[in-house]
Amino acid sequence: MRVFVLLCVLLVIPGVSAFQYSELAQHVESQKERYVQILREWVAIESDSSNVLKRPLLHRMMEVVAEKLRLMRGNVDMVDIGEQELPDGQTIALPKVVTAQFGNDSNKYTVCVYGHVDVQPAKLEDGWLTDPYNLTEINGSLYGRGASDNKAPVLAWIHAVEAYQMLNMELPVNVKFVIEGMEETGSNGLDAMILAQRDTFFSDVDYIIISDCGWLSRRPALTYGTRGNCYFFAEVEGPKQDLHSGVYGGTVIEPMTDLIGILDTLISPAGKILIPGIREAVAPLTDEEWKMYQDIEFDMENYRNKIGVGQLMYSNKVDLLAHRWRYPTVSIHGIEGAFSDPGTKTVIPAKVTAKFSIRQVPNMDPAQVKKQVTDYLHSVFAKRKSPNKLKVTMVIGAKPWLAETNHPLYEAGKAAVKRVFNLDADFIREGGTIPIARNFQDVTGKSIIMLPIGGFDDGLHSQNEKMNRYNYIEGTKLFIAYLNEVAQIRKSTV
Repeated sequence: MRVFVLLCVLLVIPGVSAFQYSELAQHVESQKERYVQILREWVAIESDSSNVLKRPLLHRMMEVVAEKLRLMRGNVDMVDIGEQELPDGQTIALPKVVTAQFGNDSNKYTVCVYGHVDVQPAKLEDGWLTDPYNLTEINGSLYGRGASDNKAPVLAWIHAVEAYQMLNMELPVNVKFVIEGMEETGSNGLDAMILAQRDTFFSDVDYIIISDCGWLSRRPALTYGTRGNCYFFAEVEGPKQDLHSGVYGGTVIEPMTDLIGILDTLISPAGKILIPGIREAVAPLTDEEWKMYQDIEFDMENYRNKIGVGQLMYSNKVDLLAHRWRYPTVSIHGIEGAFSDPGTKTVIPAKVTAKFSIRQVPNMDPAQVKKQVTDYLHSVFAKRKSPNKLKVTMVIGAKPWLAETNHPLYEAGKAAVKRVFNLDADFIREGGTIPIARNFQDVTGKSIIMLPIGGFDDGLHSQNEKMNRYNYIEGTKLFIAYLNEVAQIRKSTV
């Protein structure tokens, strides 16, 4: 009898009440069509951050986000992060960053959810099967630009907080939001904003959550690492103007020939990076990591078919995943100044600029990579004894990010995935770069988790981007469950 009475008392004490997941999940199910409609309204706003002519639409998108959070009675602010300088010297206002806070209980943990609502460019004529800005459902998939990257995940987090509110349930943790509108073009102004608010908005934040990534397969995943990126321009300049190849060909040493020659020395046909010092800096693959990769659900044949190639670089899963996630790679992206239009043009370009990048992994340092690449290319170029001039510039130097998979944040993630999907989560890394993760870590000193809900085949940045209805709705439930799991983390474990 005493045990029963004690249990009843505990259930009415704030912060000790049992987690009512079933009620919250049922609420999400009842709101599915409303959630899809809100996503449709958000996708309809062409919030392309790369096109300054569409900047008014981007400002409108940020206002829509702020208004949604205000209607939920959040403490909302729109932070002015300054102006963007355009190539012609003019300036244009950057979209304001939306911050919001729900709950202010000092006895609870505070989590900060980061997301973005700007998108990559998209046009129907690029090869889309549907209007990219009219969310279209086909066989359970919601097609539209920004559906997966990153509007649906942002909305799922908002829906999660709203679900607690609509059922008059107390949030298990305090929740803050940081939602920006320039992620797709480098998060202009955000780094300075984070630094400026480190001791104010971020001072009471315990953990930071990022959901700007996706699963590797149909199995839910927790992401614990991303590669960084060093992006280079290699410019070779020769004659003072373009030359006719019939009149001058054979009499001058052509810049394009020099450029192709030095690019060929960056990487071998087998994918081995030839720049001295790059491979030597990479942290070795541990036995534990090897086993983790071995246990991940990943279909190599499906992966090969999806990208449409006859052969992959590696024939086994562990090697392929390791080289996708935790080894550096060189990618050559294009050559500026070269003739690339349809038809023919017999020209010798006077100046050509190659654009290539090297993905960064622990324990590489971008400053050291810059020196290694610059020194190496100049030494290779010198051997050609060319009268042309070489200039090497690193324009991006983003560091990799890596978390501890045994951190309580990830234990909470495992528990939430198990509750919602009744599956064990895969622990994965991203081959791409999400610079904000490392910046948050370096500036705020807070622990970070990447908690994705996007599908492995969502087509981020590509034609026919989509978010599965299943991922959107079940992802909302996942976020609801995760907030509760974070609240269970014992203070002594962190």
